Formats: sequence, C-alpha cells, structure tokens
Amino acid sequence: MTHQMCVACCGCGGLSTYPEGMARTHLTLAALATSAVPGLDIVRTAAFGTGTHNDFDAALLTDRGGRHWIARMPTNERAAGEQAADVVALKALSAGVRTRLPFAVSTFAGETRVKGTRAIVYEFVYGSKLRLGDIDNAQAISLGRAIGAIHSLPTSFVTDASLPVLTTIECLRSCTTLIDRAAATSLVPGALLTRWERATEETTLWQFQPTVINGSLTAESFLITDGAVSGVLGWQELKVGDPARDLFWLLGARDPQAADAGFEAYNEARGGDRQVRQRAMLYAELEIAKWLLHGTDTRNTEIVDDAVEMLSRLQDNVQNDSMNPLSPSAIPTLAVDEVEEMLSRRERTV
Repeated sequence: MTHQMCVACCGCGGLSTYPEGMARTHLTLAALATSAVPGLDIVRTAAFGTGTHNDFDAALLTDRGGRHWIARMPTNERAAGEQAADVVALKALSAGVRTRLPFAVSTFAGETRVKGTRAIVYEFVYGSKLRLGDIDNAQAISLGRAIGAIHSLPTSFVTDASLPVLTTIECLRSCTTLIDRAAATSLVPGALLTRWERATEETTLWQFQPTVINGSLTAESFLITDGAVSGVLGWQELKVGDPARDLFWLLGARDPQAADAGFEAYNEARGGDRQVRQRAMLYAELEIAKWLLHGTDTRNTEIVDDAVEMLSRLQDNVQNDSMNPLSPSAIPTLAVDEVEEMLSRRERTV
C-alpha cells in the first residue's frame, strides 16, 4: 500500500497545490516558521492542504536534517479558535501521557504572531487518511484499540490543563437540552422525540464513568500505516466526557461486521461500559437534530428541509421499533453513513 503524508496536528487532508496568486504563501510561512522555532534550518518548502474549508494557509517544511514540519496560519476567526484549542490540548498531552498511546500525536514546536493571529509550527506525522466507507475488519480492530487507549488515559492531565470535565449527569443533560431545543422547532416527528426521551430516561444507559475523550473523532481523524492507526488528528475538543461521543461515527462503516469488530476491540481494550454502543447510536441520531437546529439558527431553509427529510427517513427506519427505546436490548437502526454525509455538509456551511 502506498501511503500519502499527512499531519496529526491540523487535519488538513494531505498534500495539495495552492491556486495561482497564493503560490508564495508557503514561502512566507517558511519565513515565519524560522521566527517561531529558533534554530530551524529549512532547506525545502511546499504548499500543503488548507483544511476542509480552506481554513488555513499551510506549508510542509523540510529541515537540513531531513525532518518534516508543518507551519499553518488560520484564515478566519473560527479556525483561529480551533487552532488555539488544539495547541492547548497538544501541550496538555505530555510526553508521559503520549507513551500510553499506540499512535503518534503531533507536537507543538513554536509560534509567532502575525497581524492579530498566530502562525503555528508542528512536528509532522505520517500516514494515509482513512475513509469511512473503506474500513475493513483489521482497521476497525486497530481503531477500537486506539480509541480505547485514549479513553484509558488518566483524567488528571485534562483537569490540570483546565480543560472541560463533564460528569455523567452533565453528559445526560446536554442530550436532554438538545432534544428540548429540537422539539421546540415542531419539526421533529413525535415518534423520534419519544424514542429519544425514553433513551434519556433509561437509567442503565447512563451508568458509565466519564473518560478522557478526543471529542471530535470521525473517520478522517485517523492516519493509517500498514493497516493500523499510526496517528490521530485534531485534539481541539479534548475533555473528560462520555466515551460514546468518540464512537458514534464508527457505526457508519459500510461493512456492519467492521463496526462490530471495532466495538468488540474497544470493549476488550476498556470494558466496563456495556451500553456504550447504544449511547453512540443515540448521539448519531441526535446529530440530525443538531443539523436541524443549525438550519433554524442560521435561517437556512435548505438545511432545514434537508434535516426534516433525514428525520423522516429516520422515523421510517425506527417505526417498527418506536415502542422500544434505545435501551440495552435495542437494535441500532440508523444508517449512520447518512449522518456522516450530513456532518460533512454541515462543516461546509459553518
């Protein structure tokens, strides 16, 4: 297998070519990098991917010793906030914490201020991006183990970094608040509201110990080398919370057996949370509610109509199970690949 290069600091998607008119951006970033990292001797530069929404100007740098680095600068306020949070998380992930992880995480190397924002330099991490539809059993097992390793980290380093620490009750409350807001739009089918409300009332679902979570994992968060996870991208949502938050996307694997293999590997790595898959399914379904609220909040009728259509399809999928909440015995019924596609569309509109 041929592996392209990518970096576990920005999730920018690999090598790319900038449009004409931005051709010198990587040279500018190289100059900024030498200011950010004293002693950095750059001998080669190249334009790098700019993120899902062209949120970053980025450059791939090679120093005289052959090591690779990434320099990037946000192009908008939202990206600047994401980058700042990612830097805080990467600094919190100390060398000792990283030894507990079976994959690489990029390291913050330096920064320099530029016109009200910051250019950041990171160490480069290699691997090829993972596609949700292409996950096989072997990769799913590695994914489950990698996520289990994140969730097994000591929570103390998150607390020490003043990052969010959510209790079980707070995790539940965030779901009920989201459901209430979605219900207030009068656009969610009653059967779905009943299903979700019953899930929040199912006490066995919420008997879990909050763990360290990445908080924003999707298939594209992972780098793969030789069929195994070699790096994880994007740590801006690092916190202590519900481990199911990091797992719902895995249910969208095209091969159901791959999803099963991933959850089995995860449970073997951690154990002790029998209902994690059911909560992951709830979170997956509630992503459509978030999409609906995004549409109503921005008064975008196209997004609202899309969310209503997705909710209708979801209702059809769960209709035969409408009297059975997302309890420990419930069978997942949502096609989560639809949710993954919706998330991609949402990201393009934010």
